Amino acid sequence: MTISKEATNNHEELFPGRVSTLKQTDPELVEYFDNFAFDEVLGHGDLGTRTRLMVQLASMIASQALSEYQVMLGAALTVGVTPVEVKEIVYQAVPYVGMAKVFDFLQATNDVLVERGVELPLTGQSTTTRQTRGEKGLALQKQIIGAGTVESLYASAPKDQVHIQHYLSANCFGDHYTRTGLDAAMRELLTFTMLVSLGGCEAQVKGHVAANLHVGNDRARLIDVLTQLVPYIGYPRTLNGLRVVNEATPP
Repeated sequence: MTISKEATNNHEELFPGRVSTLKQTDPELVEYFDNFAFDEVLGHGDLGTRTRLMVQLASMIASQALSEYQVMLGAALTVGVTPVEVKEIVYQAVPYVGMAKVFDFLQATNDVLVERGVELPLTGQSTTTRQTRGEKGLALQKQIIGAGTVESLYASAPKDQVHIQHYLSANCFGDHYTRTGLDAAMRELLTFTMLVSLGGCEAQVKGHVAANLHVGNDRARLIDVLTQLVPYIGYPRTLNGLRVVNEATPP
């Protein structure tokens, strides 16, 4: 087997002039993977290169794949993903993956940006204050998730857990979703990606499949995302994600 011309060209677009050391140590695996990830898989769907790289970066954060993230971050910047968009991907991961797991990715992102001559900090993207984050977050949460669903979550929460619902509104949505740099549709696509990549989050995946549909990401787009994740998260988590999508939007 040899690496196809299509795979070679796609790989070169992302990693100009880069020669993987694995070609010398593990040539058979590299041939299988490159032909699959950079030819066969890329031939499916219509995500576009920038969007594909953005969801893959989000997936790698959730998967704790730091080394691969650093490699793919360079590729993302090469194809035009902006420093602001990259930072917003990392920030969006905090409420879903947790700061303890995101911290190293934030540091790695800063290192790569500085190496490329990007001055930090970047222009701020926040649109809320401590006084407005709760109200604005709740309003956006209702817009994305659905007012009835959000009101039901508040109404059904035990008294000793209502504060978690307030955190979701003010912190998850008020602090993060209201930021500029990425629109709501992209943020929901990233959230769906991270939840699938984390594994064991099928209940939350179900909720965010519905949220994606609310913001215009249809069944085909979600399947395209899952397809592009297969080489990086494997089949079990991909198939779990597909099952949830099929339950929400029957084929």
